[in-house]
Amino acid sequence: MITNFTPEQFAAAQKANLETLFGLTTKAFEGVEKLVELNLQVAKTTLAEVAESSQAALSVKDAQELLNLQASLLQPSAEKAAAYSRHVYEILAGTNAEVTKAAEATVADSQKKVLALVDTAVKNAPAGSEGAVAMMKSAVAAANNAFESVQKATKQAAEVAEANFTTLTNQAVKATQTATKSSKKAA
Repeated sequence: MITNFTPEQFAAAQKANLETLFGLTTKAFEGVEKLVELNLQVAKTTLAEVAESSQAALSVKDAQELLNLQASLLQPSAEKAAAYSRHVYEILAGTNAEVTKAAEATVADSQKKVLALVDTAVKNAPAGSEGAVAMMKSAVAAANNAFESVQKATKQAAEVAEANFTTLTNQAVKATQTATKSSKKAA
């Protein structure tokens, strides 16, 4: 009932799979490269800030001045940590979006090929096989619907995770600001 792949069709399918694999690998490496660049930038900045803070700490004359210095360093550190987390999240989310887009395109292409294969099988099906053909079409439609449902659920979960991440980051920065104000008042 189903026709066999020709060597040319098989080679074309393998070529398309390799192109997809290399495209996804390239996207993954681009994401890693962005993370490495971010981490190098953070390391350089942190090193400079540690040197500056150390010099400031060495020039402190009394405990009050040390408490004020400590309080002045706390809030920017929390804000920088939150900004770093946002950058990492953005890089990961961007890479994930590109990989998802490529996967969706591959799945859509595969679905088209399966439907074309089913149509070819239907045209070449012997008389009396209508039930099997209907079952095959139903199975393909169910698989497509299941994929679309999973895809929607995944997108919704990603949106919820992003909203939660943003809320938590904002709350952490606000808590640090409050703690900094309290420690300045106490000092």
